[in-house]
Parts: sequence; C-alpha cells; structure tokens
Amino acid sequence: MITRKVNSVQEALVGITDNMTIMLGGFGLCGIPENSIAELVKMNVTDLTCISNNAGVDDFGLGLLLQKKQIKKMISSYVGENAEFERQMLSGELEVELTPQGTLAEKCRAAQHGIPAFFTPAGYGTEVAEGKETREFNGKMYVMEEAYKADFAIVKAWKGDEAGNIIFKGTARNFNACMAGAAKITIAEVEELVPVGTLDPNQIHIPGIMINRIFQGEKYEKRIEQRTVRQK
Repeated sequence: MITRKVNSVQEALVGITDNMTIMLGGFGLCGIPENSIAELVKMNVTDLTCISNNAGVDDFGLGLLLQKKQIKKMISSYVGENAEFERQMLSGELEVELTPQGTLAEKCRAAQHGIPAFFTPAGYGTEVAEGKETREFNGKMYVMEEAYKADFAIVKAWKGDEAGNIIFKGTARNFNACMAGAAKITIAEVEELVPVGTLDPNQIHIPGIMINRIFQGEKYEKRIEQRTVRQK
C-alpha cells in the first residue's frame, strides 16, 4: 500500500522556497491549514504568491505572513477582515489580483482537472477582462480565464488516512476541495489521521491519488472572524 503520510509539518513543507506560488484552502478562517501557515512563518520564505479566497485576519491565518512581508502577491476574491492586507494593497507594497469568487474556484478546479482554460461571463466589460481573450457564445460575451499554475497546494481536512484519502467537515470543504490536486504538490493537513481501511469509501471527498503528503496537525484554534450570539 502506498503511504503518503509524513511525520510532521516540517517534513510536509520540504521543498517550499522563496518566489513560489502556493494555493491555500479555507474561507475566511474556516478550514484554513493553521499548522502549515504557522510553519511557513517560521521558515521565513519570502516573495510568495498566494492563491486563497482571502487573507484571514491581521493576527491569524495568512495575515501572519502579511505581517512579516512574506507575500509579494495575493490572488484572492476580496480583502476581507484584514486591515493590513488593505493597507499594503492601497500603499502599493503588495501586488493584488482580485478575482470573482466563482472564477477563482473554477481556475483552481480547472488546474485540478488538467483543463488549461475556460470561458466565463463573469467580469466581462470590467477591469477583470482587460488583456484577456473574449468570445461570443449564443449571443452572450465571455472572458477566457486560464487555470492556475501553482507549485504547492496546502489544504485542510477533518480526517484522512495514510494513503491520502480525505474527508472535509461542513463548510470547511470550501476551497479546499477544488485546490486538492491543483498544484505540482498537494499537502493535506488533517485533524485526525487514521490507518488505511478505516474510512468509509462512500464518505471520502478527495481520493489519495490527488494528495502527495498528508500529516496530522495539532492545537487548532478554529477562530471565528465575527462571533454573533443571541441576546438573552
């Protein structure tokens, strides 16, 4: 049986160097690879291009990499709750490529499936379409978007086995599912790592063939960006 298990986050991130393009799963702070991001901070890799729906918050998630100026370019769908992200973008310190959320997801999925490009109506007639091929289909205009090209994809799952099969929990499935297998090397960070044969095959979201390395993380905070509670 092929095993994709590695023993630590340090071993999982071997090969990540300056100037690489990295996909990171999650939506806000939901389903982000906390251990991997913290290790990237410690590694002090710089000039990264990060593809992620957004950049977390100022003191957590990708915000930690932004604080240390380790990211040179963010490809995301919105600035989110991160004031430092906004400041760096407006000051010109950080290159930002804002992409419609559905287009961002599809550019990841296209890379995952080996599709080099696709046409979408999203963004036609706006700055998003500048410099891109456009074409008419059935009387409607579309923009050609190319699949992402990333060196590493780092995803977070609830449970996985040593062969790399993974299961997401609830909305933490988000961008993690379409980023798995969408880069040269995919790393899966899981809350629980079990022996092969433990998982119900019918419950697996991503098969192990899409994963290159898998490890069990620890001490998850699972922060909530904006906690809303009912008044008594």
